[in-house]
Amino acid sequence: MGWLSHAEGTLDPEAVTIALLGTGLLGTAIGQRFLEQGESLQGWNRHPERLAPLVALGAQAAASAADAIAAAEVVVSVLSDGAVCRQVLIDQAGGALAGRLVINMATIAPSESQELAAAVSERGGRFLEAPVLGSRPEALAGTLQVMAGGEPEVFKEALPLLRQLTPAPRLLGPVGAGLITKIALNQLIASLTHAFSLSLHLVQDSGGDVGAFMELLRGSALYAPTFDKKLSKLLANDFANPNFPTAHLRKDLRLFLASARQQGLTTTGLDGLAVLLEQAAGTAIDGLDYSALHRLTAQR
Repeated sequence: MGWLSHAEGTLDPEAVTIALLGTGLLGTAIGQRFLEQGESLQGWNRHPERLAPLVALGAQAAASAADAIAAAEVVVSVLSDGAVCRQVLIDQAGGALAGRLVINMATIAPSESQELAAAVSERGGRFLEAPVLGSRPEALAGTLQVMAGGEPEVFKEALPLLRQLTPAPRLLGPVGAGLITKIALNQLIASLTHAFSLSLHLVQDSGGDVGAFMELLRGSALYAPTFDKKLSKLLANDFANPNFPTAHLRKDLRLFLASARQQGLTTTGLDGLAVLLEQAAGTAIDGLDYSALHRLTAQR
């Protein structure tokens, strides 16, 4: 594998162990990919039962995040949000970070990532943000798009691991740059899905020909592949087995809106979508595929 060590220049790949913190839908798929690539994995989740699929594949279940990190050289975090990242990595396990490479793949605010990087550095660790575009299928296939932010030498150190998840990892700039790009892309997921849902509802409710509508759309500059990817779900009103649930889409849209407002951008046209997605909070829609916002746009 040719691992690079910040301190020593090279590291025996047989000695490298990864501490994986967070084993939700994406985290479990990333962990499975690492195991299939021959890596050694220490897994931790706040809900230990969620480690079972990875343990069945050969991972070790750690009793705490600190224990997982202490047994590893590289830390990969796929936790749910910025507050949890801070709580787990710094408050609970900060004493174990010295000498570790910390790769945070969670989608959090760019400012939260910068604060996390500083806290990791203060504790003797090295930090790289590496959010991804793609979900479980892409993680298992090693075709995620990785958007890194951090120091070039830390990115170089992480490359052997990142290349197990993507053919072409990208370093976009210092810490914060990767997450700005990530939330900008996820805003498009929300906006495109919402726009398509509204148009499809209008055609259907007016008795229009959905097939003709789609043919015209596919032949135009307006077309985006995500429309066909989600069409069957929207037509069947079946949003089970999500790779990216509605709750995560709402969280990421909030992150985008906060960052856009900090830059002085006008977000009025997007604020209504955020209000719409708030209607899913605490309901069954939150755990469904994000295209379930089609149910929200159908409400009158």
